[in-house]
Amino acid sequence: MTSVLDLAPVIPVVVLDDAADAVPLARALVAGGLPAIEITLRTPAAPAAIRAIADDVPGAVVGAGTVLTPETVDASVAAGARFLVSPGWTDTLLTAMRGSGLPFLPGVSTASEVLGLLERGVTDMKFFPAQAAGGVPYLRSLASPLPRARFCPTGGIDAARAPEYLALPNVGCVGGTWMVPGDAVRERRWDTVEKLAREAAALGGLTRGR
Repeated sequence: MTSVLDLAPVIPVVVLDDAADAVPLARALVAGGLPAIEITLRTPAAPAAIRAIADDVPGAVVGAGTVLTPETVDASVAAGARFLVSPGWTDTLLTAMRGSGLPFLPGVSTASEVLGLLERGVTDMKFFPAQAAGGVPYLRSLASPLPRARFCPTGGIDAARAPEYLALPNVGCVGGTWMVPGDAVRERRWDTVEKLAREAAALGGLTRGR
């Protein structure tokens, strides 16, 4: 698989309470142009949701988010995840993610954490929590001294903030929840999700000249 950072300009970060919503939600996101979908392991429904998307939505590239331990790595692989995302990293977690054979985005929020991953041969990372950790100015300041690092900023990013992040040379994509609003998911308004996904996907075209 190509780098997770190159699948789409935006990765929807999804929290699902009911695995039955996984397939129609994923189909709406894919129809809107967002094939990479991160299902966070924050609810009991998450593994079943990942499995359902992996089995029934061919256009989706479903990943597991909030991966915190080797055990959650194993559970994600067993569920059919095609990439892994963590909010941070330790050597133990990094070893497990690397051993899974899947692409992964370990989380960082400081230059030292970025250096630690670069030393270990990892160049694709999640920058989290993006807004709280310094946002666009912080990432811009890392581009020159750490040009090999590429990021998926996540945390506090919405449709208004996303273009500024995507314009940075060291940002491949952003993660966000704005195209999967809680009320639309609860009310199963998949047409709304598809519309918001299409608008999010279009953000990539606005920043191609960066």
